[in-house]
Amino acid sequence: MEESLVFKSAKIKEVFMKKFLVGLVVSCFLFIAVSAQAGHFGDLIMKIGEARNALLVMEKYSDKRGADQQKLVKDTADAVSAMLAKMKAPEGKEVKFKELVDTWNAFKKTRESQVVPSIISGKKDDAYKVVHGMQQERLDTMYVLCDELDK
Repeated sequence: MEESLVFKSAKIKEVFMKKFLVGLVVSCFLFIAVSAQAGHFGDLIMKIGEARNALLVMEKYSDKRGADQQKLVKDTADAVSAMLAKMKAPEGKEVKFKELVDTWNAFKKTRESQVVPSIISGKKDDAYKVVHGMQQERLDTMYVLCDELDK
């Protein structure tokens, strides 16, 4: 009698594992499908984040203000601009896309004309106010717009 319980238990476990694996595979395919659809603006958010992080490193660490970090700050921002230039507005969302482009351009201009020069010249407080004030608002706006454009 014990032998049949073990057999039934093993059989139940096998059926459960098969169903679990099928569910896992289906979930993975759904995740990939959704991610592929949301890819362009998700990738843009990643690029914006890289640009932001490069600048924050420069702001926070005085030993990271040399030519290499300045080049990284410029290159990451240029990568966002290049990606945006290649993108097209989703149908019916042209106004939101234009707002995203305009917000990025203002963000980048302020970054290049005010933030980076303030950091390099040692005016850390001035840079901090802009980075964590107006620039943070623009960043939040861009993230919201990317999310809305992905839907």
